[in-house]
Amino acid sequence: MTAPRTDSQDSQTVTEVVAAAARAAANLVPSSSVLTAGAPVSDPDTVPLPTSAAVAVTAGLSGEVSGDVVLVVSGDVVDALQNSPVGHLDVASALRPALEAAAATLGRVRVASERTEEPVAALDGLRDKGMFVAVPLLADGEHQATFALQVTLPATRNQRGSLELLRHVAMEVTVEIGRTRMTVQELLSLHPGEVVELDRAASAPADLLVNGTLIARGEVVVVDEDFGLRISEIVTDAAELGQAAS
Repeated sequence: MTAPRTDSQDSQTVTEVVAAAARAAANLVPSSSVLTAGAPVSDPDTVPLPTSAAVAVTAGLSGEVSGDVVLVVSGDVVDALQNSPVGHLDVASALRPALEAAAATLGRVRVASERTEEPVAALDGLRDKGMFVAVPLLADGEHQATFALQVTLPATRNQRGSLELLRHVAMEVTVEIGRTRMTVQELLSLHPGEVVELDRAASAPADLLVNGTLIARGEVVVVDEDFGLRISEIVTDAAELGQAAS
């Protein structure tokens, strides 16, 4: 499902998009019981929060849809992460998979700059950026977390002048061949020689990321005993960027 791209965003459609994103996030939020998404709330003055709301993780979204996301979790989740068997786990990093799952429902969208904030301040920050929808995440009927999302349409802009200024700026380029998810128990049982299976077939193309943004896909090759990437696809935004520079 992708977010609407018309100038006038229909509130009902936006609510449906956010609800789908919340359901995806709920599957990956640490909880002793299965989390389900409750009724979406679009009134910023009545956003539901867990009784023991402890911290909010906020992040920016970029790609086919831009915006901001906030995930508020209870003190129980924070305590579990900070006292895990593998040591103290950063809350923002631990909840990033949930944010990425939500972003994936919006299309080719990436999560960036996740950080922790005080819950009310984080939601006030969303309110300042425009309309947003919040969804309570429930476990056995009890409110355990709150997912909130504010999405905006990508602005049309003239990029030629900006690109001229940036032509010689060095950018970090990364090739990603796949990802996986592992439980704490599985991490603790890792040993030398064990193979960790990724979520991508061996024949599938690898992603080329520039400063964390997906730019292209291609085939991993060997060049003079070093790895390389033979480009097979340029994503839409990157193609438009190249046309603006020509």
